[in-house]
Amino acid sequence: MTETTYVPVNSGAAGAAKFIGSDSRKYNYYAPKGRKASHYEDMTLDVQPDPKRYLLQGWIMNFGDGTPTYSENWTAAKSSDWHVFRAIDEEWERPHYQRQSTIVGMISHAIDNGRRSGAPARFNKAWVKVLEKHVGAYKHAEFGMSCALTQAQRYGYTQMINSAILTNASYKIRFAQDLTLYLADIGLDIPEGFDNDIGKAAWLEDPIWQPTRRLIETVSGSQDYLEQYFAVNLVVEPMIGELFRSGFIMQAAAAQNDFITPTVVSAAEGDYQRNLANTIDLISLLAKDPVHGVHNIGVFNSWLHKYGDLAAAAAKQLQPIWSLPANKVAQFPEAYAAAVGRMRSITGQLGLTLPASLAE
Repeated sequence: MTETTYVPVNSGAAGAAKFIGSDSRKYNYYAPKGRKASHYEDMTLDVQPDPKRYLLQGWIMNFGDGTPTYSENWTAAKSSDWHVFRAIDEEWERPHYQRQSTIVGMISHAIDNGRRSGAPARFNKAWVKVLEKHVGAYKHAEFGMSCALTQAQRYGYTQMINSAILTNASYKIRFAQDLTLYLADIGLDIPEGFDNDIGKAAWLEDPIWQPTRRLIETVSGSQDYLEQYFAVNLVVEPMIGELFRSGFIMQAAAAQNDFITPTVVSAAEGDYQRNLANTIDLISLLAKDPVHGVHNIGVFNSWLHKYGDLAAAAAKQLQPIWSLPANKVAQFPEAYAAAVGRMRSITGQLGLTLPASLAE
């Protein structure tokens, strides 16, 4: 898994060190993942160097207690070379901003067109209550995941890992804002009125949402950045996020005369596919590490069991929501089975063991 063997040279003289591309007329200081270096690699790799790559004098700055600027000890996982990872979506600042802008534009057009046609006023009344209370509560779960990931990205050992986690956090906070703005907008068009405060109250007090809240807050409380990234994308998203978004909202909405909400929610489903691919690639690299692979698999299984048990309990507690719409086209057992199947697929790809709570 080691990208290249680097031998420190205590000299700044031209030609003193030999490195990848040192005999080339082109600027090429690293081994690209493919045949040629990508723009993503040029813009991201080694933006944050470390003493194992180029910083011969060690970290330029340390914290007051001697803790280095970045430390490999900030996660229980280990790697022979953290710099090997390349995000599958190859996202850096410019394409990230462009993609976010495109998504926001798509959602805005869908909402504007729906409101212009008077669609919110035709929503089934029972469905309005679902949007008001439970979609209003779920946006807090998305915000909680964004906060956990924003904290996690600071501690990632390389810029490649930091960027993948940070763009993930950005997508989550955007979607939380999407839901907040969407509910506020349609509330203006619903004749019976719309209470935008009920969702927050449900998140804080409703028994249906308390296990999910506990799960999110447990992830946020972790001091291991990779554990947070792992938990969000490999446990919380399939067991709670996809369960609620795909297994409920996107299946039930149309039967309640609601064709707008699925469009808003679909953006988050697309976000997750990108984030999941990045996470699986990083965790797979670590699980197959020639030196630390066995250790890492043990760590990952411990995280999987810790959060899997919480997620199973949280998912089952959400079941009453499926009975609320007037037209019951979505069924919880099928949605839950699909979530568990997704978990089984993810863990199978990584060679991890599905917790007993999810194998029931």
